[in-house]
Amino acid sequence: MKKILYTAMFAMALLSMTTSCKDYLDKSPLSDISEEDPYKNYTNFQGFTEELYNCIPMLTQCDYHSCWNFGEDVYWQPSETRVFTYAVDQGNYWGWNDCYYSFFHTGAPGTTGTDRFQKGHLWGLSWYGIRKANVGLANLGLLTNATQEEKNLIAGQLYFFRGFFHFMLMQYWGGLPYIDQVIPADAVMRYPRLTYQETAEKAAADFQKAADLLPVDWDKTTVGKATAGKNNLRINKIMALSFLGKDLLWAGSPLMNKVSTGDANYNKEYCQRAAEAFGQVLKICDETGRYQLADFKDYSELFYTYNQSYKLPGLKEAIFFENPNGNWRWNMVNDFRPSTLSGSGIKVYPTANYVDLFGMANGKPIKDPTKKDPDSGYDPEHPFKNRDPRFYKDIIFDGEKCVKDGSKVGNNAHRQYASLYTGGTYRTATPSKDCFTGYLNMKFTSQYCNDWDGYRENNNMVLSLIRLADVYLMYAEAVAEGYGSATATAKDYTMNAVTAVNKIRERAGVGDVADEYLTTLDGFMSELRRERAVELAFEGHRWTDLRRWLLVDKEPYTLKKAVYFDRAKDQTDAERYKNPENNHVVNLREEVLSTRHFTEKHYWLPFLKSDVQMYPEFKQNPGWE
Repeated sequence: MKKILYTAMFAMALLSMTTSCKDYLDKSPLSDISEEDPYKNYTNFQGFTEELYNCIPMLTQCDYHSCWNFGEDVYWQPSETRVFTYAVDQGNYWGWNDCYYSFFHTGAPGTTGTDRFQKGHLWGLSWYGIRKANVGLANLGLLTNATQEEKNLIAGQLYFFRGFFHFMLMQYWGGLPYIDQVIPADAVMRYPRLTYQETAEKAAADFQKAADLLPVDWDKTTVGKATAGKNNLRINKIMALSFLGKDLLWAGSPLMNKVSTGDANYNKEYCQRAAEAFGQVLKICDETGRYQLADFKDYSELFYTYNQSYKLPGLKEAIFFENPNGNWRWNMVNDFRPSTLSGSGIKVYPTANYVDLFGMANGKPIKDPTKKDPDSGYDPEHPFKNRDPRFYKDIIFDGEKCVKDGSKVGNNAHRQYASLYTGGTYRTATPSKDCFTGYLNMKFTSQYCNDWDGYRENNNMVLSLIRLADVYLMYAEAVAEGYGSATATAKDYTMNAVTAVNKIRERAGVGDVADEYLTTLDGFMSELRRERAVELAFEGHRWTDLRRWLLVDKEPYTLKKAVYFDRAKDQTDAERYKNPENNHVVNLREEVLSTRHFTEKHYWLPFLKSDVQMYPEFKQNPGWE
């Protein structure tokens, strides 16, 4: 049938061409489009530039199911081999392009094609975006019918995106050829891979140029007044400075410093430069209020909105989003719920060892989840009590209500309330899919977001690639490592490192970093790393953090664990479900579900073999030859 249809269409096309040839030759001269037309004025040039926004990667919605956490933080059902996280667990980094569900893809799911229009996929769209930015920069001289403000806005966006797409690639693959010119189609490729720090320097130059040209708030520009209230996603000075700081901090981190110089410690100079960039961001935010930390009562709205006409989440804290194309519902929501609540979907759950990082409300860490600790107040017989308040925002634990109307599940309490104890319904109803780890994730969906409460249809989740809390934590890391102390400050911003961490904790109602962790830099860094794990949980940062800290191949970061426990018999179900955070459990233990067997090669993704075979100067990452 396809052959018949295509033959008929071809015949009709030939007939149309024959009968309309004279009309075509008589076309109006006004239908000609000059090669200079896209760049002749601000309106046209901005239209050209807008496509770069569509090249921003889409981590959470690029396919029917999405995976974007590759550290020890989540565990997918072991029968599901199509997600890239599964391939990472097996040490198979080639899966970035082979796995069906991966936002890194060069093309359509399950292929190794190069369809740049496949939404959200990082590799192909980044290189396309780099070329488009270079084309725009090469034609800036044609923008003559424009004000200086209009010229600055166009140039600033182009410089930002060229730096951004290089940065997004290099944090996963390492040093790259930095393409800062339009490469002719017939050019002989001889662009060598630079070291990581050499690549980062070029990206930093582009981010700095963008920051110098762009406004803090488009609404306050002459151009932006025409679209006032709708400019929040447009690239601005704070976005450029935030990525400048991140680019420099990454370049100064142990992994990147080691591959560039051989030194596996932080590079103090890069950290100091990062601290100054982040300090500028925080100072501008202090002075203008352009971005602000959200109130903790609104914490969930940083990540998703429900029944608000698909309002973009993030409030005034989200600085830079993934590509917000679509709504986060159906399969994406189903993946987070056990089959007894959402039968469809492929299942992913927080690992028990990662949940252990959510310490106590007093700010102390949990040293051993199986042992009572008088110092922190943790008690394995009351493991959900007095925890960091973000634990109750992000994690569903045993006894929590997950279905509002019990009649919808036949008034079966073990379906209405999370039955996550050993042998509980949520862990046994469908062995291939049920909650293996003992915890559920509700950071990106309401705890009632399941088949029985109808929440899936109006749920909208868009991930922030950088938000203000992240900037505070990166500032703290850069200052501490750059100047050697938790009480150090940047040159032009007076907040010290530990105060920046405590500011994020205080927002959540968590105790400050304890004095015992402030006596040494290593002690402070252990708490800062835990703070990043908790505040930025499941937001796609963990794997890159572990890699840049040179920890991804070391225990306990190679382990994924489950928690098991029995419900104590001194509570009735009514008592247990009324205040689940106070529940009494016994026989709590943790068991390893999987162990990653990583080596040094697992710090970087491999390049496709077809890429490294293009020319000798484009070399493969070590261990993947």
